[in-house]
Amino acid sequence: MSEINQKKTENLEKDKNLNDKPQAEDKIELTIEERLAESEDKLLRSLAEIENQRRRFEKEIKDAFEFGSFNFAKESLAILDNLGRAKLAIKNDETFKENKDVDKFLSNITIIEKDLTNIFEKNRITKIETKNKKFDPNIHQAMSEIEDENAEAGSVIQEIQAGYMMGERLLRPSLVSVSKKKTKKKEEKEEEKEDK
Repeated sequence: MSEINQKKTENLEKDKNLNDKPQAEDKIELTIEERLAESEDKLLRSLAEIENQRRRFEKEIKDAFEFGSFNFAKESLAILDNLGRAKLAIKNDETFKENKDVDKFLSNITIIEKDLTNIFEKNRITKIETKNKKFDPNIHQAMSEIEDENAEAGSVIQEIQAGYMMGERLLRPSLVSVSKKKTKKKEEKEEEKEDK
């Protein structure tokens, strides 16, 4: 019987060893499958990163073409402003009013001003309209508030300096004065003065 037990024990060990081999192979296969899945994941991430980088470069190139002249355009607005100021100063100066050639000079400044405006418009630089518009902090910069009973509170009543857009991008905000209603305290004080 001992031989029979010994053979049974040997057979059990052989079966055990046979069962161990497929489990080891399964572990190797799982590891290979895991490695394959991991490599596939890394490849997909790398491809996605390359695609994102390509899109960023395309956007940067597009922005460079559209807004590469942004700083130049912004600084060129000073020329347009100065031409307008020069016209106004010449018109209001008493010594120039007597000169016969002032009208010719002013017409030449107006031509230069129109040419510069046309160049701006060709390059998608447009003036922001402010007249009777509601104050918008995205395109306007309030410089003062003025009490005005005739205007709606929060509307632009005076443009101090013109603002400009370059395409959909703000080049320079409009400097404006905004209307406000009289405060109750001021109204009460005025009524008290009238009563006295």
